[in-house]
Amino acid sequence: MKIIDWYIIKKYLGTYVFTMAIFTVVIVIFDISEKLDDFMEHHAPLSKIVFEYYAGTIPFYLNMLSPLINFIAVIFFTAKMADQTEIVPILSGGASFRRFLYPYFLSSLAIFMVSLTFNLFIIPKTNRIKNAFSNIYINPKENNSKMETHMQLDKNSYVYIQNFDNQLKTGYNLVLEKFKGDELKEKLVAERVVWDSVKLKWQIMNYSVRKIDGLKESMISGTQKDTVLDMRPKDFEIYDNVYEAMGTAELNERISKEKVR
Repeated sequence: MKIIDWYIIKKYLGTYVFTMAIFTVVIVIFDISEKLDDFMEHHAPLSKIVFEYYAGTIPFYLNMLSPLINFIAVIFFTAKMADQTEIVPILSGGASFRRFLYPYFLSSLAIFMVSLTFNLFIIPKTNRIKNAFSNIYINPKENNSKMETHMQLDKNSYVYIQNFDNQLKTGYNLVLEKFKGDELKEKLVAERVVWDSVKLKWQIMNYSVRKIDGLKESMISGTQKDTVLDMRPKDFEIYDNVYEAMGTAELNERISKEKVR
């Protein structure tokens, strides 16, 4: 690489960072004007506003606006180079237009790689911090329960929970049905189902199991038992922004499950 390449790269990246700083100030000013009432209404601490909410909000918006910032930076510094008659001597010195664009390509590639890394690994983590703040101080849910949930666990198993309390990790009025083809083979009804975070299992309370084998039926009842079900408390999230905080692998896993359900 020649001196002129490093000169253009420094101009490109320097203008990009400068434009990003301007956008950061604009984003914060507009967002504060919009969210100030929410901050005051829910008594959000200043330290959490700065180090949790805006620490997650700024990377999210800057990464989303990165193509626009890149475009503005290129137009700005290239126009300035043209105004200072720096481009004409480069082309007159024998450099082709394609060669002249080489440092542009390297700079844009570096920005793309950084943006991709942030999008895949950093943004989901900062979104998790931002969403945790938002769900408490901006858009709190008065009711932390999800109602009337129907879910297919696998090819032959279906579950229904009338009410799931996300705070207590407890579901009420559980119905679990297992089929063989179109024929019902087993039906479990329980008063409550509670997630055990230590055993990573579900505790079923006050249950009855009806088993069907042709013309024969049997009934089993009990007060408590542990069981493994292909569902987790996070499947009952009531906030729409939960998907913003998922990485690519976690999103693919959730999509695969939702296709079955």
